[in-house]
Amino acid sequence: MTAKPAPSIRVDLQLIAQMIEANSRVLDVGCGDGMLLAYLWHVKNVDGRGIELSSEGVNACVSAGLSVIQGDADTDLADYPDAAFDYVVLSQTLQAMRAPRQVLIELLRIGKHAIVSMPNFAHWRLRLALLFTGRMPRNRVLAEAWHDTPSIHLCTIRDFVALCESIGITVERSLFLNDQGSPSHFGRSLALANLLGEQAVFMLSSRKKAPNA
Repeated sequence: MTAKPAPSIRVDLQLIAQMIEANSRVLDVGCGDGMLLAYLWHVKNVDGRGIELSSEGVNACVSAGLSVIQGDADTDLADYPDAAFDYVVLSQTLQAMRAPRQVLIELLRIGKHAIVSMPNFAHWRLRLALLFTGRMPRNRVLAEAWHDTPSIHLCTIRDFVALCESIGITVERSLFLNDQGSPSHFGRSLALANLLGEQAVFMLSSRKKAPNA
């Protein structure tokens, strides 16, 4: 690609980029218009690839000179070889997957690390909205009406951590964004993060067995 000024990206993508080492191999699953891939190329000099379902997103990526193919993460991740990437990124997409458990397993088969960002359906504003209106809540992250949203698996931070534990995935790092979109630190309190975190970003790895296990 021809060198251009690094693009500006939203905060959760900045946090993902900070977790990725320079000169690494990265697969962005559900990469959209390639915003993160372009940023990583400019700032981290990564060997970046992408997979995107929408033809509009693929066209935007290809026009920007990014290496992106059209595909469905629910089915096409199985075609990638083991340990092909250092990092596999799934940003704001897990809740739209038909089989999120299997997708997580595939991410960590393909990559040494997986980085997943997600909206938190247990955020206190969503809880109150459902309590007082009796209707499916919406906010700036979950802006679509219930009948238009791509989200089919409503997940909380605690749900996600429990799923990782059940399938032998280690959460190496976790970061949370409050309802102003700023990173917040809740110490070791998962309950507090689940209540106050509007979005979460996790770095994951497969749990290694002991040599004599």
